[in-house]
Amino acid sequence: MRAEYINPFYQATQDVFRLMLSIETEQGKLGVVEDMVPGKEANVVIGVTGDLKGTILFSFPKEMVLEMVKIMSGMEMDEIDSFVSSALGEVANIVGGNAMTYLTANNLTCDIVPPQVFVGVNKSMSMASGKALLLPLITPIGEFEIYIFLKENRNPQA
Repeated sequence: MRAEYINPFYQATQDVFRLMLSIETEQGKLGVVEDMVPGKEANVVIGVTGDLKGTILFSFPKEMVLEMVKIMSGMEMDEIDSFVSSALGEVANIVGGNAMTYLTANNLTCDIVPPQVFVGVNKSMSMASGKALLLPLITPIGEFEIYIFLKENRNPQA
């Protein structure tokens, strides 16, 4: 996996959080994760197809998700219900879509598949693709991670 896959996700996250939530994001220390990744209370998985294939995992703490939805909807929420999960999935979907647009600067054509939201405390999750790039992000309302499991697709039609 190549490090230039990280910038499109960081830029897309910055743009979406600035536009939708009026908050700034700061990049934490990049890392590499092998095999199992630690899950938080709210996780969104988005598949990637095209010139790159793989998975993007967004992992958020509960308090941050509830604050994000409060900012977007104006409603105070105390649990991650179907409304909150839907809003979270949509934020991740927009970030993922924007990142795919930024990847075109690297002459890569990719698409995303609809997000899957997993709620609940997960000690760890296996993404079954070996190594992932870890992009930790810090915001005024909490810290979250984006795990990028992408590899070049030798057969983009598949």
